Order: sequence, then structure tokens, then C-alpha cells
Amino acid sequence: MIGTLLLALVFGYLCGSIPFGLVLTKLAGTQDLRSIGSGNIGATNVLRTGNKGLAAATLIGDMLKGTVAVIVAGQFAGPNAAIAAGLGAFLGHLFPIWLKFKGGKGVATYIGVLLGLFWPAALAFCAIWLAVAFIFRYSSLAALVASAVTPLLLFWSQHQNLAALFAVLSAMLWIMHRANIKRLREGAEGKIGKKS
Repeated sequence: MIGTLLLALVFGYLCGSIPFGLVLTKLAGTQDLRSIGSGNIGATNVLRTGNKGLAAATLIGDMLKGTVAVIVAGQFAGPNAAIAAGLGAFLGHLFPIWLKFKGGKGVATYIGVLLGLFWPAALAFCAIWLAVAFIFRYSSLAALVASAVTPLLLFWSQHQNLAALFAVLSAMLWIMHRANIKRLREGAEGKIGKKS
């Protein structure tokens, strides 16, 4: 059982470590994504290139790598393996081996993993994200609020194992957003749609 979980974790990590934002912007001939805006490889920073199509493609790719990892592992080895693969996918996005362990902040992959494990919670996450982003125009704040609520929703829905997993993922997501939190407190955070 431990061996199966480790394999699922590694499989998830390899899926999660695919840097869609970097690959797609390079294929499109834009400047190195890591040299603009936040330097992040995620969809929000891709949006700062001004190419909404690339940003949408990055968002979808980063989500689906989490979803695919979870579904495949779950189909072959059951729900615990799916959870392990979800953790691996998230870690792979944050710390991809191909980019010297310097990846994204994990929001899209977080949603993708959630989608694969319990889709109603993914819809709730997106609804909260959209509401906060619409009101305040900060992608980071929207992600922080939605990720703080998600483990509570899962616990309330009687999915204790998933609640525990997403409590861990949310904590990591907050750590990865520590610079954003600092800028939010200082009023210096970039708003959605604003080029940097």
C-alpha cells in the first residue's frame, strides 16, 4: 500500500511539474515569462503579457494536470492513491524539477486537484474566487480567501480526508503567496488585467 501511494505521489508530481505557462509563452514567441510581472509561471502572470488566450490556455493546462493525475491514480489504485497524486501534482507545480524547483503558486493546480476529487467544492472555490476578484480586482486575494474556505467546506461536507489534504495545500498556497500578502498589506499588489 505504501509503495502504491508513493508511485501515485511521484506520478502526480511529474504531471504537476509540466510548466504550461512557460511552454505556451515560449511557443507564442513572447519574452521569458519569468522576466515580467511577478516572475511567476502561472496564468495570472501570463495575462500580464496582454495575451488573454495564452492566459486561458495556461489556466486550463495547469488545472487539468491536477485533475488528470487524480483521476488516473484513482482509477488504477483507489481514493487514497488519488489523494496522494493530488498532493504530488500540487508539489510538482510549486517545485518542478525541470525549472530547478522554482514553479508557480499553485492556484490553478489546486482547483484542478479539487475538481478531480470533489467537483462541487471546486465550483464553490471558483465562485468565491470570482466574487472576491470582481469586487477587489486582486487575483491573489481571491485565491487566498477561496483556499481558506475550501477545507472548511470539505469538512462540513463530511469529506474529512479531503479536508485534511486541502488544509495542507491551502497552507502551502498561503506560504507561496507571502510576497503577495505583504504587497496587499502595503497597497502595492498588482490588479487583474494590469500589465507590469
